[in-house]
Amino acid sequence: MSQTAPVKANSPGTVLFASLIGTTIEFFDFYIYATAAVLVFPKLFFPASDAAAATLQSLATFALAFLARPIGSAVFGHFGDRVGRKATLVAALLTMGVSTVVIGMLPTYAAIGMLAPLLLALCRFGQGLGLGGEWGGAVLLATENAPPGKRAWYGMFPQLGAPIGFFLSGGTFLLLTQVLTEAEFFAYGWRIPFLSSALLVIVGMVVRLKLTETPDFARVLAKNERVKIPVVTVLRDHTRVLVLGTLIALATFVLFYLMTVFTLSWGTSKLGFSRKDFLELQLFAVLFFGLTIPLSAVLADKNGSRATMIWVSAAIAVFGLVLAPLFGSGSTYTVALFLALGLGLMGMTYGPLGTLLSELFPAEVRYTGASLTFNLAGILGASLAPYAATWLATHYGLAYVGYYLSAAALISLVALLLTRNTL
Repeated sequence: MSQTAPVKANSPGTVLFASLIGTTIEFFDFYIYATAAVLVFPKLFFPASDAAAATLQSLATFALAFLARPIGSAVFGHFGDRVGRKATLVAALLTMGVSTVVIGMLPTYAAIGMLAPLLLALCRFGQGLGLGGEWGGAVLLATENAPPGKRAWYGMFPQLGAPIGFFLSGGTFLLLTQVLTEAEFFAYGWRIPFLSSALLVIVGMVVRLKLTETPDFARVLAKNERVKIPVVTVLRDHTRVLVLGTLIALATFVLFYLMTVFTLSWGTSKLGFSRKDFLELQLFAVLFFGLTIPLSAVLADKNGSRATMIWVSAAIAVFGLVLAPLFGSGSTYTVALFLALGLGLMGMTYGPLGTLLSELFPAEVRYTGASLTFNLAGILGASLAPYAATWLATHYGLAYVGYYLSAAALISLVALLLTRNTL
């Protein structure tokens, strides 16, 4: 009784806000790095020999966080499945926040030479560790407190942190672009979003420290069902669902990082858009990302998360075929339509994803399993997506970027079909 009684202190509003605020902060931190990796770091942290080479080097540090995320999944997942969701979520948020603030304090290449990109890479690795533990815990906080028939609706609240975090990130950089000169922006303005993250982290910490454990984890404690080393149990006993879940999330990651990081880089370097104009287009399009997440959750609770993601994955495969003519047109209105369609599809696949991945694993290893699945998909689908897309577009044209997206969507579709007897 002593294990389950505290759960009553978590009201639905507290649970949903705590899951939303945490992922909003985490994704804000993550996206300000993604934006800076395109706009700032190539000029300030890498030798100014070749602009294209510097951009590729900067995007390589962007990819580094995705390699750190599975490590974060294993470490934070271990404590999430052994100690509890609450303490682990607080630690993950703190890890991400400290890494982000330190980036805002780093000296540049002009000041300390090669040490600058090395320190940047180290901080980026810390961001990846934190996000590796954040996402799974936030999803479980929501879904494990959900009433019957509302798991997808509850599970979409941490997913909403992605468009909100992106909107805040893009809005911050857009505001800085408008109020600062180019020289002021590169001298100190780019640091402001990283340093301001400290305030957001404090808010998130206060909210999460008020939480109690989820009912599902309380039952695991009451029945003494905790496993000794969760990551070993997941790899040994749940290999099939780990692989399938990773492939299910592949298209989601490829789509998002093509629509954000790659399009920003290509649009400003090859299509003639200014940084300000393209950020405005992305901020417009991200509204569709945010609006379609709740829509997808309603459909998922009605028809099932798996069924919803099957038809969305098919739609993403088709969308890949029109990527080149829409994006490559260079027309402001056509590019806006392209971004709105792509990020709208992103919301439709991202909304049910957390619920679906968490349902693949039993409660005693759910934190580790869902987190590992999500972040392994990040390595396959997102870490190299901006780099690979830039290389494909440069050497073969934008059509091959679309084929890349369509191929990822078809892989996810097959994985979803193979989970028929799993979910």
